[in-house]
Amino acid sequence: MNTLSIALGTSLATALLACLAGLVMPVKWRTRLAGVLLGLSGAAGVLVGALAVTGMVWRAELPTLLPLAGVSLAADPLSGWFLVIIGAVTAAAGVYAIGYAGRTSHGPGSRTAMAVVPLFTAAMLLVPLAASVTTFLLFWELMAVTSLILVMTEHRHHKAVRPAAIWYAAMTQAGFVTVLIGLSWLAAATGTQAFDGIREAAVSIRPFAAGTIFLLCLLGFASKAGAVPLHPWLPRAHAEAPSHVSALMSAAMVKLGVYGVLRLGFDLLGGGLRWWWLAVAALGALSAVYGIVQAVVATDLKRLLAFSTSENIGLILLGVGFAGMLARSGQPAIGAVAMAAALLHTANHAGFKTLLFFGAGSVQRATGTRDLDKLGGLSHRMRVTTALVAAGALAAAALPPGNGFISEWLLLQALLHQTPNAGTMLAIAAPIGVAVVALTAGVGVAAFVKMVGTGFLARPRSDAAAQAAESPPSMLTAMTGAAAVCAVLAVVPAVTAPALARVINSLQISQTPLSEGLLDLRLSGISSHIAPLWIAVGIIAATTAAAVLARVLGKARRRAIAWDCGDGPLTARMEHTATSYAEPLQRVFDNILEPVADVDVTHSVESQYVIASIQYRQQIPDRIENRIYRPLVAAVQKLGAAAKRLAPGVMHRYLAYMLTALIVVLVAGAIR
Repeated sequence: MNTLSIALGTSLATALLACLAGLVMPVKWRTRLAGVLLGLSGAAGVLVGALAVTGMVWRAELPTLLPLAGVSLAADPLSGWFLVIIGAVTAAAGVYAIGYAGRTSHGPGSRTAMAVVPLFTAAMLLVPLAASVTTFLLFWELMAVTSLILVMTEHRHHKAVRPAAIWYAAMTQAGFVTVLIGLSWLAAATGTQAFDGIREAAVSIRPFAAGTIFLLCLLGFASKAGAVPLHPWLPRAHAEAPSHVSALMSAAMVKLGVYGVLRLGFDLLGGGLRWWWLAVAALGALSAVYGIVQAVVATDLKRLLAFSTSENIGLILLGVGFAGMLARSGQPAIGAVAMAAALLHTANHAGFKTLLFFGAGSVQRATGTRDLDKLGGLSHRMRVTTALVAAGALAAAALPPGNGFISEWLLLQALLHQTPNAGTMLAIAAPIGVAVVALTAGVGVAAFVKMVGTGFLARPRSDAAAQAAESPPSMLTAMTGAAAVCAVLAVVPAVTAPALARVINSLQISQTPLSEGLLDLRLSGISSHIAPLWIAVGIIAATTAAAVLARVLGKARRRAIAWDCGDGPLTARMEHTATSYAEPLQRVFDNILEPVADVDVTHSVESQYVIASIQYRQQIPDRIENRIYRPLVAAVQKLGAAAKRLAPGVMHRYLAYMLTALIVVLVAGAIR
């Protein structure tokens, strides 16, 4: 038994103890004990991942745990990278839950919720460790079922929870079916379900079969990742789940969809063909653009963050896709940089999205609303939360010195430095990729300026916002920890260089993408480097100097009340709301969004020429959902209604069905 085994056993044991504490402990101690144990489980998970990334070899076979197939576990640098991310988010969620769930006996503090969260995190930790098809599918489904239960936590208090859970259940199970078919086909084609055996036999799979297997699994993994157009569950489930669960789902669970693509495409199938990765890159580009356009017009705080997750997953898939295309085009050094960008962005996104969902939970706990049009004034009532959310927004907007800027800069370097003679496919795809990154960065800045400006810095637009109180210390501690991780990844990202090199080498891209160094980030094989620490110092110094200068000049000026047209002091009604702020961008993307507007004019009773009131309502529906999924749901409902005629309750008809099925089976067997 080595250190990794001990750390994994500790993580799973503390998760089980947290589950038991959530079930049996009284309300007074339930959240405290379960939260502490969950935090310890996450910390042990980080240790497991760190040991795996360093190259520690570990395997475990449990033949009696699962009938017929058994359970097979193994750790390598790729699984270690994702284990570090999952463990860190779990640790932060455990600390956050202590204050967020409070001492309530319902909702996030209920026995069910507190007991299922550790099972969910344990399942996520075990997915990257699966070393066989059966083991992977077992833990993948356990992760899906436990997360579904957590999405339904507040189904008795909010009407929107039930449809969100239905959408999530339908999409996640449909995705599971495609993964099940793909991996079962892969096991049948190679004659083994063990990952080691599949790696050795993958070269004998015919290209058509390998491509079909990859596409089937890509659909399931992309659905779990929330990639467009398989995303309708994501803005619903993330918005309605408790905020620490939303953080776990957005910052950790969706990354396992990316892990599945990497494990299957690069590891088990040996890298595949260029068109596989073109499909991944196209999926990523669509997700990035559509996600950020929906985010910039969203007024629900958690819905905005959910669509931002689709955008960032899109950028990660864009990096993965280009890494595969570049590696298959004879440019492994540039491909390694693209893969480094994708992997680093998984960690960066986990950091700032954990922080932002925690911040959204703090706001909802203090005000009872997520509607940005009803918030404002929180910078005076919740100063620490505002500062931390602003730091997370800076990172999410990919502006320096945020950590999101570093990984997106890496991705741009990979796209800009591919050689012109690499082929037509890359010559067309690379400029489109650059345009996608630039567009999402620009619109992302507008989205998060809107979020912070209208939700936190503006004047309060409701009594709840005006009377908001700061979050408990445990919630602020978790948010501060997430912000600290973001800061480290922002100013000294080169600390991840050794780990990234090991992970990328394990994916059969035998190149070291980054040169080691603390003060700057240098790319191997590319004449590009950046010094994030000095950029951060320069920005802080310039901002401080500007603030001091403005204060000094402000004291020298005579103060006077500006003329206000006799309208009195500035009020919240005179400021931009989130809706009005996004309206110009909404016009730009009108053809994509297709907003639905409705104006109701009420005339005076005395005269139809006198208007008593005007009501303007606008909705921005999910166009992809309306065009694809709504007709599909309607067709399934019609099919279900028609199928009722097949079961009229007549025994003779049922016997005829059985006889027909038997004849079909016998004929099929005879033909074979």
